[in-house]
Parts: sequence; structure tokens; C-alpha cells
Amino acid sequence: MIEMTTIYQHPVELLQNLLRFDTTNPPGNEGACIAYIDGLLRSLGIETLLLEKAPRRPNLIARLRGAGNARPLLLQGHVDVVTTADQAWTHSPFAGEIVDGFLWGRGTLDMKGGLTMLLAAFMRAKVENLPLPGDVILCVLSDEEADSDYGAKFLVNEHPELFANVRYALGEFGGFTFSIGGKRFYPIMVAEKQVCSIKATIRGPAGHGSMPIRGGTAAKLARMLHTLDRHRLPVHVTPIAHQMFNSLADELSFPVAPLLRQLLNPTLTNRVLDVMGARGRVFDPLLHHTVSPTIIRGGDKINVIPSVITVELDGRLLPGYAPEDILAELQALVGNEVEFEVTRYDPGPKMQDMGLFNTLAGILREADPSGFPGPLLLTGVTDGRFFAHLGIQTYGFLPMQLPDDFNFTQTIHAADERIPVAALTFGMDAVYAALQRFGTP
Repeated sequence: MIEMTTIYQHPVELLQNLLRFDTTNPPGNEGACIAYIDGLLRSLGIETLLLEKAPRRPNLIARLRGAGNARPLLLQGHVDVVTTADQAWTHSPFAGEIVDGFLWGRGTLDMKGGLTMLLAAFMRAKVENLPLPGDVILCVLSDEEADSDYGAKFLVNEHPELFANVRYALGEFGGFTFSIGGKRFYPIMVAEKQVCSIKATIRGPAGHGSMPIRGGTAAKLARMLHTLDRHRLPVHVTPIAHQMFNSLADELSFPVAPLLRQLLNPTLTNRVLDVMGARGRVFDPLLHHTVSPTIIRGGDKINVIPSVITVELDGRLLPGYAPEDILAELQALVGNEVEFEVTRYDPGPKMQDMGLFNTLAGILREADPSGFPGPLLLTGVTDGRFFAHLGIQTYGFLPMQLPDDFNFTQTIHAADERIPVAALTFGMDAVYAALQRFGTP
């Protein structure tokens, strides 16, 4: 049996232990998993602080002291995972089985695997007395897979002093490999889209179900859903998208390189995305605000035609935009027979601070001279959006080498989530190198 004080040397076994805690959110129940991590850190003499907004939903903070030559670096990650309900898994999602060179389980990618890299590097730095340029703060969070109300949002709002003077953080998502044009890239997340949940309300006459109403609420609903399915919102080329696609194009040749650059021309963007097929579907939300209808409510009785139908839309804003921008675009697309209102908005950082990017990119170039690191705009959101309120720039930096045929984005949150065993050591070593160098420009 591996000792608690040396388990950081065995990241696969560490991740297996984390996977075996069922932290499905809701309800979360992250307490036992975080207590285990707390025990690991305390076994090394690391002081910890546990803070919770609700019982059994704690957050852990620990700090290693550095030389004071750089501002503190934050390592942040969450232990909660999404549901496995109604998913057909090949191997149990909470058993931590190793099969065919992969470790299988819910959270291997999002994000207990990444947390393992951060935690193992943090523990290693303590044991090896690594000379740190500045303090390193480890923050293990609850509730990221819901709204972070019990996790990052709670800590930022109620305990901002814990993160005083922090400029940069490492967290999810980025550093995973993907191939395009025969070359391997390591996208480092430097920006993410913004949550902008929207409720669409459709009104019309009520009536008896035996007397159909043509053009009523159901018909209006159908028109709206068809319009949203068939039409994109307008193209927006943000500065980070410009950086991302140009950095990819710089390393590629004809015909891929010019095609990527054409994405940055709004008059050509949509046509190029269509030509690119499956790859275009990945790039599409990086160049548009998006909405996805997720919850439809209407009617109470089978024999009553409803006068009101509501649709909840998972809206995502590009960096630098505000809710009124997407509301105006939706209204222009759908027309006035639908009312739109914002139900939740989590603003992201106004601008990206690229001060640590070259250091992280250099680490990946050394680890894999044949790979190409570049900036990434994430279509989803992370806890980084809350730490941004404190002026902290989060880099998605959980490096992992993946097989060329491994679809990272389609495996997260899906059945058979898994990670290559070798990827864990690769990522831990990269994070450890970052702890050595984060004070260098």
C-alpha cells in the first residue's frame, strides 16, 4: 500500500482514490473527498484551512511559502463531477479501473485528473523543498459543476483576503493535445466565454384542446426553435480568437493555414466553417455568441392549449461583450413575438493578461519539441470567471498527451470518460516546472 506521504509520486493511484469518492453534483457531497486531500497535505506538515457555505461542501486552501520574488501563484481545481445517470458505461464510473492503457471514470478529464496534477506537484514541491519564486496557494473547490455558489463564488465574495496579491492561476482547461494538419498542438486556455442564461417567453391565446388554434404558442415555439437551429448569430472576431487562429495558421501550410485565416474575415467565416465540417463545429462557438434551448415548459392539462410557453436558453457570450448584445441579436433574428430576459450573467475578465503565457508555452516546448503551444479561447466556463473579479488571470494548464483519434471535447461529461495513464505524469511534471518558473517573465 502506498503511503500518504509518497502518493504524489504515484499520480495514477492518487487519481484512482479521488475517483472512488462519488461527488456527483447535485448534490455534491464533496466533504469526504476533500477530507482525504486534507489528510494527505497534513501528513506532510502542510497547514490547511477548510471553509464551507453549507455542510459537507467544504473548500480547502493551503499555502507553500516562497522567496517573495514573485506574486503568489494560485492552483485551483474542483472535486465535484457531473452525473452519470442514463449513460451506458463500459467500466464503472467510480471504480478507477485501468483498461487498455486508460484510467476510466467520471472526473478523469473534468477535473479530478487535472486536480491530481496540481495536487501532486504541490506535494512534491513541499517534500523536495523546491525553491519557489513566490508563495503557491492550492485551492480545492466544491460546486464548480453547478453554479459555484458553494465554491469559488463563495470564497471570492466572502474570503477575498486569501487571494491577496495573486496575479495568475493555473486551472482547467488547457494543455491537452489535439491534431490538425498533421501537427500536434497544445492549446493553453487564456480566455473563456461568459455565462448568460436567457428565458424566452412565448404568449398566445389559450383554448380547449379539442379546438386547435393555428399560429398559437406551440406554432410560435416551433418557429423560434427552427430559426435558432437554422441560423447562427452574427460573427464576432475577438482579439483572443484572432491570436488563436493566427497561431495555428503560423505552424501550418496550404490548404489549412489560409482556411484558418479566412475564419477571421467576417464575410467568409460562416462559409469556411461549413466547409470545415466537424472541425468547423468545434470552432463555430469561438466566433459567435450562442444559445442552446435546454428546458421547455408549457401547459398544465392535456385538454388546455397553453397561453404561455417558456424556453430556457443556455447562452454563452464571447469575451468583452455584455448581455444586451446577445439580446439584441436574438430579437433581430427571431422577431418580436418572443420576449427574452437574462436570468443569470457571470461576467468574465475584461482583458487577457498574457504575462505568464510564454513561460507555460516554453515548458511544453521542452516537454515535447514536436508540439506547438498556442492560446485557447474556451467555449465553456470555469471557476476562473470568479477569480477574475479579484484581478486574477487563470490559465488552463493541465497538460496531457492524448492519442490523435481521442476526441477530448466529446469525452468530457459523457459515458466512458477516461485519461491515458501516461498523461498524468506528463501533466504533473509540467505543473511542477511551472512552480519553479512562474516568477520569470
